[in-house]
Amino acid sequence: MTKKAWLLLVFIFIVALSFATPNKAAFLNSKMEKDELYKEIQSKSEQHEVKPIDAKIDRVWKAIPGYNGLRVDVEASYKKMKKAGEYDESMLVFEEIPPAVHLDDLEPQPIFRGNPEKPMVSLLINVAWGNEFIPPILKILDEHEVKATFFFDGSWTKANPDLAIMIYKKGHEIGNHAYSHPDLQKRSKAETMEEITKTNDVIFETLNVQAKWFGPPSGSFNQQTVDVAHELKMKTILWTVDTVDWRKPEPTEMVNRVVSKVENGAMILMHPTDPVAKGLDRMIREINSKGLRIGTVNDLMSEKRIE
Repeated sequence: MTKKAWLLLVFIFIVALSFATPNKAAFLNSKMEKDELYKEIQSKSEQHEVKPIDAKIDRVWKAIPGYNGLRVDVEASYKKMKKAGEYDESMLVFEEIPPAVHLDDLEPQPIFRGNPEKPMVSLLINVAWGNEFIPPILKILDEHEVKATFFFDGSWTKANPDLAIMIYKKGHEIGNHAYSHPDLQKRSKAETMEEITKTNDVIFETLNVQAKWFGPPSGSFNQQTVDVAHELKMKTILWTVDTVDWRKPEPTEMVNRVVSKVENGAMILMHPTDPVAKGLDRMIREINSKGLRIGTVNDLMSEKRIE
């Protein structure tokens, strides 16, 4: 056989293969679609569909993240049930449907809570003092396998790198709490920028972490604060429920009040204080007993579903 004839034969084979593969796939899909089990899964899939929820600006709660919807993956469900040969709802395979509008699509606004359909809450721990209470708090979080978001004051981080590293190595998320605990409503744009960037620099130097959440000290902020954080590719985080632990409440009273207000999407503010060290274990247990998972701010802001 000549080289020219050989090349022609290879070309014909490749062309034939390219037509055969789609035809085979089409045949298999056609056969699947005619299968009664496939049809049953397809017909019942709509009743299991959950519409995604778009991120939005709420009049009261400001920016609220979106939440993925759900739909049945008909082909994956069919393949899973095919061996048994009958419809079994427990074997349905689902895929998440993202919303059309995401948190990043919204104009700069503060965030006070997660999506109210997501059965998760976050613990926000602002750290500018209270070093002696950090180890017992970390121990309790470890025991419950809970990750919190710690917002570091920049000057505290610079003075306490070992504690900052300890918190980070435990797997907790790190946020920015400005450098000198300022009242940002009274600061200029340049001063606000300096407070946040200086803290970002210290956190990065200490932990090699780029913080993306900003917690204004004492909850003092204005639109300028939010806009500056946005310019720095950060989102401004406030809270839904406050422990008011700095007033040194009796731990049981604090826990009862907090847990009574906790619901889907709540963010709970606290500090390294004696009441938190004494009440955190019970707080976590009671939050979990309400069917709520505890995650970081990043977990809570994620559109990923919690089932």
